[in-house]
Amino acid sequence: MTEGKRKVEVCFSPVIYPEFRNDEAIVVIVDILRATSAIVTAFMNGVKSIIPVATLEEARAWKEKGYLVAAERDGIVRDFADFGNSPYNFKREVIQGRDIVYSTTNGTNCITTAAHSYRVLIGAYLNLDALAGYVIRENRDLLILCAGWKNKFNIEDSLFAGALAEAVLKNNNYSTMCDSVHASMDLWNLARNNMMNYIEKAAQRHRLKMNKLDDVIEYCHTPNLTTLIPMLKENYLTLAD
Repeated sequence: MTEGKRKVEVCFSPVIYPEFRNDEAIVVIVDILRATSAIVTAFMNGVKSIIPVATLEEARAWKEKGYLVAAERDGIVRDFADFGNSPYNFKREVIQGRDIVYSTTNGTNCITTAAHSYRVLIGAYLNLDALAGYVIRENRDLLILCAGWKNKFNIEDSLFAGALAEAVLKNNNYSTMCDSVHASMDLWNLARNNMMNYIEKAAQRHRLKMNKLDDVIEYCHTPNLTTLIPMLKENYLTLAD
């Protein structure tokens, strides 16, 4: 890494996050299938705020207070929840102007885990270019935290990490000495020209298919539908300036 430049790192799983912790960095949370794609979609459709919670017990308690709740585990909507975490659940007529409590298998736990950081942003293909531009303007170290699957590596988040890392590293103020950055960019460059074919290798793609929840695959890999960037502020997500 060139001295004086901002660094880019990729953490492939939340279980190794303590090894990457950087309180001065911007942390981008990535859970492409489907949590972060759904969060970005919710803000595209006018949600007021999203309150991420790590456990179903917390989500149920918020529901008992009268909040609209999106909650799932292993892709399946919980019995007390209003809906699950498909981006298509977050319809404008349902969520506009509302505060929503949100709990998922992998993604929301990552958000709360990284809450101590300088800034926590929500990343998806849907806001890829805007996200890269925001990071570069802030001129801070970047850590891309992949939600993975139950603390394991996954393909879809790692591909996105490569796409975002590549975009940021085009700026001369950034460099990397992180093997996981290079690995994710190599994966991205292998897949980028035929993403829908490559993503067939992803286990989560087939978990969703088994549960008839795979109607969102192409949507979740569609780049730059918005310039909106959700950001953690205290204990809730709102829009970054």
